[in-house]
Amino acid sequence: MAAAAELFTVNGYAATTTRAVAERAGLRQASLYHYFTGKDDILATLLESTVEPSLTFAGRLLAGLGECDEETAAAGLWALAAFDAELLFGGLYNLGALYQLPEVRGERFAGFRRSRGELKAAYGTLLARLDEAGDPALRTDLLLGLVEGGVAVARETGGRQAREVGEAVADAALRLAGRTAGQTAAARTAAARLRPA
Repeated sequence: MAAAAELFTVNGYAATTTRAVAERAGLRQASLYHYFTGKDDILATLLESTVEPSLTFAGRLLAGLGECDEETAAAGLWALAAFDAELLFGGLYNLGALYQLPEVRGERFAGFRRSRGELKAAYGTLLARLDEAGDPALRTDLLLGLVEGGVAVARETGGRQAREVGEAVADAALRLAGRTAGQTAAARTAAARLRPA
């Protein structure tokens, strides 16, 4: 998986062959096919691995928050954005950059798209508790784009730690949600009890 992640993000998905992945992993190509049916299967597995932990966290978070007030929803949104950004940034390679590949529209990637849609819905649920202005679907898309894009920008500049990136992205997410600097700082403090250790 690490070999495929490296080759897909460095050389590009289209330019990477299963033979190259097998060679990088120290396997014969035939051995690779014991685990994966092809290149699409490898990419789908990688992409799903970038969404599932955040989706699991979002589910626990929303269940724990229940019907909450704006301040608690803000803390929840901060915690989710920070967790998601840390996860994406903490990987060896920027797999989030592969989300927009045309190939990801194919049937093999339906599971990934469904999971990402569920994660987006979790962001939307929290955002709706904070901000009823404008088009909620557009604002949710922008929020998810901020998290994924913020990680890509932070990777380009280098020299950052995952927690630092997660916190900066979460602060920006709350500002997008209409929170003031003071409200964002309060949400950051309150989110400490919601985040995993």
